[in-house]
Amino acid sequence: MEIAALVSGGVDSSVMLHLLKEQGYDPTIFYIKIGMDNQEGWDCPSEEDLEITSWLAHNYGCRMEVVDLQKEYWDLVVAYTIDSVKNGFTPNPDVMCNRLIKFGAFEEKFGKDFDKIATGHYATVVEENNKFFLGTAKDPVKDQTDFLAQITYHQLSKLMFPVGKLMKKEVRRIALEASLPSATRKDSQGICFLGKINYNDFIKRFIGEKEGPIIELETGKQLGTHQGFWFHTIGQRKGLGLSQGPWFVVKKDIGQNIVYVSNGYDPVSAYGTEVNLHHFNFISGDPWGDFPGQIPIRFKIRHVSGFTQGHIEKQGDNYRIISSEPVLGIAAGQFGVVYDAEARICYGSGVIA
Repeated sequence: MEIAALVSGGVDSSVMLHLLKEQGYDPTIFYIKIGMDNQEGWDCPSEEDLEITSWLAHNYGCRMEVVDLQKEYWDLVVAYTIDSVKNGFTPNPDVMCNRLIKFGAFEEKFGKDFDKIATGHYATVVEENNKFFLGTAKDPVKDQTDFLAQITYHQLSKLMFPVGKLMKKEVRRIALEASLPSATRKDSQGICFLGKINYNDFIKRFIGEKEGPIIELETGKQLGTHQGFWFHTIGQRKGLGLSQGPWFVVKKDIGQNIVYVSNGYDPVSAYGTEVNLHHFNFISGDPWGDFPGQIPIRFKIRHVSGFTQGHIEKQGDNYRIISSEPVLGIAAGQFGVVYDAEARICYGSGVIA
């Protein structure tokens, strides 16, 4: 079987490669360049990643290719991010990167000759009744199915997730035992294309600034000013510059450039129990069809450990999640990810309206 292994230099993809070789496969390593290091002022730290990936290729005797998908990333993912922020939404670039770049542009340009594409994601592929389903990882804290919930069935059918059946501590142990250079390397944080660039500096560069008021939702009192609603997202607590906190962003008025906040560690206005979804992407087909009433599910509205219980109901072509408990920061533009009641299978995701 011909396998394309997407290796980034991190511990998860390094162990993924190690496991494939232990299982007798001879994968071709691909390192995908997406960081914007060709943009003036960018400082994308890809040198260490490339060094580690090259070491892995040499150590395991694998052919390695470096593929440049920076233009595709800019045209598809970065443009989506900027457009979403301009319109007051909270984007998720990593979700779109998986669908459009890693398993989209890469597969179209380089992956067609391979039977499978392997990555270091914490997820599984479940095969039942001659059909593939996106399964959750063994480690519920590291589960990354929420980042994969916009992929297509064709993409899923070609994917392998060798570390998905391991706990993170097992992955670290394997890396140490195999003396992999990434064994003690910290997990990457933040948005993949920014490198060392601060997110707000990125937004400022492409959207600019526009001063507006920060208003307490309950009293209507102005507490301060901000430099543009696009720098803030629902549920945000840090970076507001307000005293006597904590303060949470609970609402934005896009037309008036107003950011509304509430005070306290658990302000009621920061939470909600209903999540409206549109443009829903079912990875392996709609498991329900038309149905009356509500169906029990688990769900996520951000990348957190664990899954929240709730029910889902259909409203025309759209869906509504009713959570069993209040959830923080229901942000328009993010993805609501839906699972079966046991959080075993990820059905897909829709955009929060």
